[in-house]
Amino acid sequence: MRLPLLVVLSVVAPVAPVASAAQTWNSDSALALVARAIARRSRAAADTSLRDYKAQAHGFLFFLGQFGEGLSEPPRLIKADQLELEVYWKAPGASKQRIVGWRDRAELPTDINYHRDHLGIVQNNFGPGIRLGEGDEVRDVPHPLSPGAPLLYDYALGDTLRIALPPPAREVRAIQLRVRPKDFDAPRIVGVLYLDATTAALVRVTFNFTPRAYLDRELEDVSIVLDNALWENRWWLPYRQEIEIRRRTTWLDLPARGIIRGRWQIDAYQFNLGLVASWFVGEEITALPKAERDSFPWPQPLAVAIQDVAEPVRQSDLETVRAEVERIAARHALSGVRPFALGARSVSDLVHANRVEGLVPGAGVVWRGGDRLDLRARGAYGFADRRVTGAVRGTVASGSDAFDVRGYREVRDVADVAVIAPLLNSLAAQEFGDDYGDYYQADGGRLTWRRRLGARSEGSAAIGREWIGGLPVRAAPASGAFRPNPALADGGVDLIQLGVRRTSEGFAVRRDVYAELSLEAGRRDGGTTYLRLAGAGHILLPVGGTRLLLRAQGGFAGSGLPPHRTFVLGGRGTLLGDPFRSWGGARALLGHVEWRLPAAVAALRFAGARVPTTITLAPFVAAGWTDHPVAGTLWAATPDLRLTVGAALEWLGAFRLDAGYGVQSRRVHLAFDVTRDFWGIL
Repeated sequence: MRLPLLVVLSVVAPVAPVASAAQTWNSDSALALVARAIARRSRAAADTSLRDYKAQAHGFLFFLGQFGEGLSEPPRLIKADQLELEVYWKAPGASKQRIVGWRDRAELPTDINYHRDHLGIVQNNFGPGIRLGEGDEVRDVPHPLSPGAPLLYDYALGDTLRIALPPPAREVRAIQLRVRPKDFDAPRIVGVLYLDATTAALVRVTFNFTPRAYLDRELEDVSIVLDNALWENRWWLPYRQEIEIRRRTTWLDLPARGIIRGRWQIDAYQFNLGLVASWFVGEEITALPKAERDSFPWPQPLAVAIQDVAEPVRQSDLETVRAEVERIAARHALSGVRPFALGARSVSDLVHANRVEGLVPGAGVVWRGGDRLDLRARGAYGFADRRVTGAVRGTVASGSDAFDVRGYREVRDVADVAVIAPLLNSLAAQEFGDDYGDYYQADGGRLTWRRRLGARSEGSAAIGREWIGGLPVRAAPASGAFRPNPALADGGVDLIQLGVRRTSEGFAVRRDVYAELSLEAGRRDGGTTYLRLAGAGHILLPVGGTRLLLRAQGGFAGSGLPPHRTFVLGGRGTLLGDPFRSWGGARALLGHVEWRLPAAVAALRFAGARVPTTITLAPFVAAGWTDHPVAGTLWAATPDLRLTVGAALEWLGAFRLDAGYGVQSRRVHLAFDVTRDFWGIL
């Protein structure tokens, strides 16, 4: 393999800005550079010194799902494909790619089929017109360096970057060039080009599209990064590529997103081999027969390969591309999602059931004014208590900051951390009288400011006023009987909340850290004040081919804590071996440690979908403690440290069965649920 002179901003050695140009659109110097770059592309197409080449492309396709209100949680891996390609090119622009190795692994049942061009790399930097999804997703969008492009795009010079290359290579200066369309209502791109200052060759391009470019109505956005390298010290050719395609449903605005993320690296170039023209006849991307693809000699297991490639993908997160594009687009919308739709935070917003409201249908609407303004309203009606609930909320985003104001009348559970999937709780309550919640009504309003502190972190501050009311049991289950709902009425309270949150890393990770911490200061009507500190988090660590998961939650509060802000433990979701919510108080701690052991099972297909071929066995131990019972509540302080030991079985990556034995209670309890990743959408 011949080594290139790598000019890849996110991969190679130090990058230092040496000059900064004013953010002036269509300056003489910017247009002169564009003219040089367009001429360079034309000369490259006619360069007789490069007649053909062959290369190897190593690629991964990840199909991901992202769920939960605000889509703030990282995506969950559903399916991963690894591909090995032979790449061929012949002047002036013929391309052929042949899949010689292909293997995949499903983490959740799926029947996804990719467009053919998702299975290969981008040649010729897209040429004069950009197409994706075989023309079904994006078709013939003008390239910003194609002939005539200055009539369609605006250009602005950015920083000049001095890039130190691996020895014995020379140093290269790259000029940053921002690109935006003259007409945002036309199918165009918005992004940043990096051009070699000496030759005006395209080194790197990062971009998104305008909404009008999306032909598929479910497309939310597409982000693309193409990195080129200098081979033989003369030809700029593909080196690394990333693409992310995000989709949302069109008929209902649920917080759920499907993501296709591709990552490719191209190397092992061989030049001027004398490839015959007949080799390029037919489809551009073809594949060897399945038996030959399956026999490809992969150097390591797929699970290891996925983890090796997932971490670099996270480090060069395409969120950075979207943020830069948003700054260039200014007030213009770049999302392909409809501005107005029916909306819900989860399936349970459409219908749920509990013992205080009975069956509760609901609905909502959402309106978006571009990418920065979001207005939502929802309402629901409980058939048992004949109570109307709902909320209205407006959110304005500006760079890393977001402000939202909302008014609400809500039924809430007393716990900070949910213990069951909401949809499953509705079924258990309605049919069997097993309701895993303790409820109160909150009427009020709140103003919240949030700021992104990094790719995975966020800080927030909120001020609000609430009136807290108690809720008696009003419904009757199909079988069994409901337990009483605790009386948590407390009148009015003024509050201030400060919070910081670090989301988990996302998919295919060896290790992970998630944490959130909130400090609440309140003043109850009558003058009583309180402080409440609460937190939750987990750490995932590799242990050989297994994983160790450590999870913790709890908090501390001083005197004057309102009953509805009590910490509660016991039973499902906390200490499975003890009765449900038998413990509580102004102070609580819960620790959970489990050892996650994967085991292979036979490959299956269900209704035509690929089904995961592993199950997870997870022996665990949980320990909990509470203290300082709060007056007016039913929950007692633990007489000692409460212990539960048990084991869980996860199947299909979506379902979990827990069995826990209470060391003090000497009882065994079972709990079946959906895995926590999906609770936000249910």
